[in-house]
Parts: sequence; C-alpha cells; structure tokens
Amino acid sequence: MNEFVIVVGFMLAAYSIIANDSIQTLGTFLYSNRNRPWWLLCAYSSSILVVVLLVGFFTSGGSLETGGDPSFGRLSRFDPNGLLDWRFLLPPIALLVLTQLGFPVSTSFLILITFSPGALEPMLIKSAAGYGVAFVLAMLVYLSTKKLTDHFLKTEKENPPVGWVVGQWLSTGFLWSMWLMQDVANIFVYFPGERDAIPFTWLLMGISWMVIIQIVIYKIGGGRIQRIVKSKTGTGDIRAATIVDFLYGLILWYFKIHSSWPMSTTWVFVGLLAGRELAIALMSHNRSVKDVGILVIKDGSKLLVGLLVSVMIAYLLNPTTSF
Repeated sequence: MNEFVIVVGFMLAAYSIIANDSIQTLGTFLYSNRNRPWWLLCAYSSSILVVVLLVGFFTSGGSLETGGDPSFGRLSRFDPNGLLDWRFLLPPIALLVLTQLGFPVSTSFLILITFSPGALEPMLIKSAAGYGVAFVLAMLVYLSTKKLTDHFLKTEKENPPVGWVVGQWLSTGFLWSMWLMQDVANIFVYFPGERDAIPFTWLLMGISWMVIIQIVIYKIGGGRIQRIVKSKTGTGDIRAATIVDFLYGLILWYFKIHSSWPMSTTWVFVGLLAGRELAIALMSHNRSVKDVGILVIKDGSKLLVGLLVSVMIAYLLNPTTSF
C-alpha cells in the first residue's frame, strides 16, 4: 500500500499542481503567445524544468548513488507521521477537483501542511506577505508607468517589436525557474527516502511525468485556471505580459532568499494581478474601481476556500495535532 500511495500520490500531485499553479506562472506566456506553435512553448518551459530540477538535485550535495533534494532544501521540513497510507491521496484529489472548478487554490497549503500541520502558521504569514507585496508593487509600478500602459492598451492588436518578444521569453524563463524552486517540494514530498536523499531514478521518473503533463496542458491551452489570466486587462499583449512575469519572478526570488519556508505562489499571483487591475482602473481604463473591487473579492474568496479545505484535510489526516 505504501509504494502504491507514493506513486499514485506523486502522479496526482504533479498533475494537479502543474494544472493549477504552473498555468498561473506560465499563463500569460501561453496566452500572449497563443499564435505560436504550442509545442515550441512547451519545449521551452520543459527544458527549463529539466535543468532546474537537475541543478537543485546536484547542488544539494546529491549524487547518483546517494540521491539528492531537487527542491532546493525545502523538503527537509516536511515528513509524514509514519508511513504514507491512502489518506494522503486526499490532498491531490481535492486539488484536482478544485482546479476543475476553476479555483486558484494554493497547492503549498493543500499538500504540505498535510505532511506537517505545524507549518501552517509560517507558511500563512509568508504567503500573506507575498500577496501584500505583490499587490502594492504591481499597483505602484503600473501607476508610475501610466504612459506606457496607455500605449500598450492603444496598440494591443499591433505586432510587438522583436525586443519585447525576446524580453517576454526571458522573463518567463526567470519566473518559471523561480516558481519551480518554490513549488516542486509540493510534488516530491511524496517520494521515498530521506528528504535530502531522493533516489535519482525517482527524480528521472518525476521529471518524465512532469514533462508529459506540460505537453497535455499546452495542448489544451491551459485549462480552466487560464480563465483568470484571460479575464485581466491586456494580458494578451506580450509587452504587458513581460512586465507581469518579471514582477512575479522578482517577488518569488526575494521571498526565496528571505526564507526557506515554502509559500503560496498562487497568493502572490492573485495579488499581483489584483494590484495591476486596480492601478489600471484608477487610471480610468476600461474598468471602474468598483468592478475591480468585486473581482478582487471574488478571487480572494476562492483563495480562502482553498485554505479552509487545506486545513480541513490536514486536520482529518492529523486529528491529534493542534494548528
């Protein structure tokens, strides 16, 4: 049973997390490059995935013989209480269901606090700080670049200069690598062995499965979570997407070096887009502040639903643990 849970739990977690979180990371890239071949976009992000996981594995002191930690040290804080059993399949299943319903759920909360309920408080504090920083930074950046935002909105349907296209691919690569460093712990937490000594064969299996999932996600155009990206003003413009991706990656980079605790990249993503939308509304473009406020509350309520589900599942799996 334990080996079955390891394999199925990992496969479910990987699919659910990449379908939910990574599309929030790669969503603007996919949407703004929707006229390019999907396989080209997939090959780009998949190559980055392979490189980042291998770098994390070997720079953690890992080797082919002893294993390593592809999560850049974040796995060490999370261990199941005893052997994994069928109950540990509930978090990725719940995540899969919520993703299909279009909820931007935090996979870090839903998966990781199941393994270590005591991590809820530091992860919640860090994630709330990430939301706040993203919201404020996005609002300030877009308010201070009003003329540039005006130009983007007026010329959205024109072909962007080559420099912006290159910049967007580079910013996406930077963001995607930062996301992987933050969130792969949510997937590899199911693997056997010491947390800093995941077998290399398991790593290769994990990489292969994650690349296959990427292919599926790109082929279907992002899935239901992609609706959140499409609902935001101007995210189909490569120039606007470049700024969004760079800010998002910069925030994840800051919090990565600030603390080794994992955080919800979903909260950062939603906060970033909310701050951007409010800035655009304040500059009187297309949407009123009231409409944006409703959108922010709607997205925020979905985050809270995901958090409540995460706590409930963690409590059911660890009934004797206080949060």
